[in-house]
Amino acid sequence: MTNDHNLDIDEPVFIISVAAQLAGMHPQTLRQYDRMGLVTADRTAGGGRRYSLRQIQRLRTVQQLSQEEGINLGGVRRILELTELVAELEDRIAELTYRLAQADVEAQRREESLHSFYRAELVPFRQAASELTLWRPARRRTRAVRF
Repeated sequence: MTNDHNLDIDEPVFIISVAAQLAGMHPQTLRQYDRMGLVTADRTAGGGRRYSLRQIQRLRTVQQLSQEEGINLGGVRRILELTELVAELEDRIAELTYRLAQADVEAQRREESLHSFYRAELVPFRQAASELTLWRPARRRTRAVRF
């Protein structure tokens, strides 16, 4: 995913001081959030933290929920987890909806193909007059047997 400047929003490019400035926080707050697992920074080979645009947006969300909405950080963590879960489920629903639509199209195509095959085999059927004929077995005559 990219933004208007063709930057990958998931690419961790911002050092902690720049990320803190962009998020409107102190770098120590970012370290604390990282330790708590609220916003986990990517690490360089030397151990330095790097933040992406998506992580900076998440930092802003954490700040808004905690400072403006008055939600404690445990609640913020749960809200973020549930928000991510909802996004994953929405993606899965979209994928399954697409696959179902494809399956419906394929089923319709196969049904039409099958019907066209059987049309060549069908013979018109005319129903006979609606008369009812009863069948009765012939009566047997019994003979008297003499001994």
